[in-house]
Amino acid sequence: MSLDEIAELRRRLSEAEDTIRAIHQGDVDALVVGELSNPQVFDIGGGADAYHAFMEVMNVGAVAVDQTGRILYANANMNAVLGVTQNSVQGTLFSDVAQAPVAEAIQRLLVPPLVGPVSTEVEFDRNGERVHYVLAATPLRLSTTLGVAVTFTDVTEQVRAQAAEQNERAARAVIASANEAVLVCDRNGVITHANTASHAVFDGDPLGLTFAQAVPLVFPNATGLMQSEDIVQMAVQGTPVQGVEAHAPNAPKAKDYLVSAAPLQIGNDAISGCVVTMVDLSQRKAAEKQQLLMMRELDHRVKNTLALVQSIASRTLHHEDTLEGFQKAFTGRIQALAATHNLLAENSWTNLTIEDVVLSELAPYTSGVSGRLVVHDLGHSLSPRAAIALGLVLHELATNATKYGALSVPGGKVSVREYVETAAQPDRFVIEWQESGGPVVTPPTRKGFGQTVIARSLQYAPAGGAEVDFAPEGLVCRISVPIEDMAGQ
Repeated sequence: MSLDEIAELRRRLSEAEDTIRAIHQGDVDALVVGELSNPQVFDIGGGADAYHAFMEVMNVGAVAVDQTGRILYANANMNAVLGVTQNSVQGTLFSDVAQAPVAEAIQRLLVPPLVGPVSTEVEFDRNGERVHYVLAATPLRLSTTLGVAVTFTDVTEQVRAQAAEQNERAARAVIASANEAVLVCDRNGVITHANTASHAVFDGDPLGLTFAQAVPLVFPNATGLMQSEDIVQMAVQGTPVQGVEAHAPNAPKAKDYLVSAAPLQIGNDAISGCVVTMVDLSQRKAAEKQQLLMMRELDHRVKNTLALVQSIASRTLHHEDTLEGFQKAFTGRIQALAATHNLLAENSWTNLTIEDVVLSELAPYTSGVSGRLVVHDLGHSLSPRAAIALGLVLHELATNATKYGALSVPGGKVSVREYVETAAQPDRFVIEWQESGGPVVTPPTRKGFGQTVIARSLQYAPAGGAEVDFAPEGLVCRISVPIEDMAGQ
């Protein structure tokens, strides 16, 4: 029922109340009811019969009760409201023939002083249906009897219309506030409602288009048999569709979605359509892709690390004469490798600087003594592979310095800085390791595995490598890092 019809019904109710009040006050001698071409005239004159006749032609339920709640007269419409016959209610208490909510409403209207008109609303169950009525009461005197005339106006349809309108507004608000795309379709698959988020799947106004026209979908795991219209059809037939991954090739923004469709059913009514929701899977897909890349990268790094450990073990065994010497040398190199890996893990394998690697590898040899290690201009970031190789080189240099070089005596120190070559070589970044204050340096009589590690660790690229100068005043090593492994260089 529209708002205009509701207003008209209220106007007619007000006129009925005014008429009853005028009759009670003696301002009306007669009533004319019906069309002007065929009127029915009722002589009011204070007689009960005329008043009864007037009540019968009213198109709403009407009842006259005395001050105790006993029914003096009820018209046919009133009997229909109560579901009883006229003979069964005449002279009975209203509470004996009406349901409790209706009887209680009448009692509220009869509370002295009896002034009017007054009204109240009541709802009750009738034949399994919830009905709503507006009760309007006006004091009434019939001969010597003082009572109340009450009209019952059925407003069930108006209440339902208002509830439906409120539900519609609530549904629209819920749909509009949803972060995911929500599209409501009728039984033919035509879109009747769409929220703002639906612009992510259709660039324009989808209202009036079928769902299949607005959002054609591809279901990768359905071998091409399932289409957009199938989603709607299943939901309209009462079968919900939950969490199906789909690709929307024509969507202006995200392309991958999790699609669900549910039947649209209000109360006990038949299914009138369906509600389709589409959740953007872009972030999840990106995360899955990133996770796959990370797993592949991890697999690659683990294999490389295991191969490196195997090589270190084999070459250390080849150059050591005793099991004790092998254990000590091999353990030290694995610890150096682990230290660099710990640094990489702490920095999420990014933004690890040369200085970080130097300080980490030399910490066991220089901690607690200030001035033994001097680091200059080495805040440059390294790639993971360069960091691992540099860590091994620095470990060998530190071990050698501890055994034979500057770190073997209290006054010795090591300086690590950027080395600027006379003839600039733009394909590499050179780090200079220089020892001073230690014993006089003499070249080794045989080449050990440590020298091999120093020379070869960075030779995975043409510009990488290291050169050692056994100068008498202190060992000097210049380490070349390929420029592609230097961030920002």
